[in-house]
Amino acid sequence: MKYVLWVVIAVAAYFLGNFSTGLIVGKAIGHIDIRKTGSGNAGTTNIMRTLGWVPSVLTLVGDALKAFIAVKLGKWIGGEVGGYIAGIAVLLGHNWPVLFDFKGGKGMASSLGIIFANEPWLALALLVMQILIVGLTRYMSVASICTAVAYPIIVAIRHPDNVGYIVFASLMCALALFCHRANISRLIHHNENRLDFDKISKLGSKLRRKKK
Repeated sequence: MKYVLWVVIAVAAYFLGNFSTGLIVGKAIGHIDIRKTGSGNAGTTNIMRTLGWVPSVLTLVGDALKAFIAVKLGKWIGGEVGGYIAGIAVLLGHNWPVLFDFKGGKGMASSLGIIFANEPWLALALLVMQILIVGLTRYMSVASICTAVAYPIIVAIRHPDNVGYIVFASLMCALALFCHRANISRLIHHNENRLDFDKISKLGSKLRRKKK
């Protein structure tokens, strides 16, 4: 019976992951399909570069919330293992949504929601870490890669006897690195784009003027 529950959890979480906050925010605020703009990614960073701070925060919250809900429901239905299954499945659904031609985000906001469902203080610590690295380097990819790698290391230090949790955190890290493989290549070749904070700040003003 538990295996049937795990399958149900995986399928439900995957389709919950298909809910694309980036697409909704892009169409509602910018009247665009975010997958056809900028990097073509339906995640927080592309929304930030294209529409500005507020839309990116809305996307971050929406993507984190759906993942948080998926994990909590997975735990409620299937215990600790159910939570792990839901976490990986919702990430897969976000990154490769079947309902949107498998064109999703890179999963960092959703990963934040997953971690928050398991360990809120660790999620907040990793969020602060990401913000600090972005502020210092202006590379969102560097911040994402650093927090992705830090997560399983911290889990292994804090929970050395919980092999399941360590494997789960390592899988999340592997998915993040895979989704950032192009960014890693650009960083190695010194042609990764930095965030232009001034430009991003001006995008909000442009959107307000368009509405008028």
